[in-house]
Amino acid sequence: MRLKKLIGTILLIALVLVYSVVATIVAVAQLSESGPFVHLAFFLLTGLLWILPAMGIIKWLMIPPRPKN
Repeated sequence: MRLKKLIGTILLIALVLVYSVVATIVAVAQLSESGPFVHLAFFLLTGLLWILPAMGIIKWLMIPPRPKN
């Protein structure tokens, strides 16, 4: 169980780091000529979108271990 929590923690940290870098790269590359409302919508959407994969990792962490026979 401890190993599973360690792996889950590392996965969550990696998810946040990779997701933030990718979202920033996309914003810089695609939104340079856009107005403030497009920026607001993009960052609002991407700010909430990372929750979906994080929920999957957390659900995986909450699955009880199989009983040993």
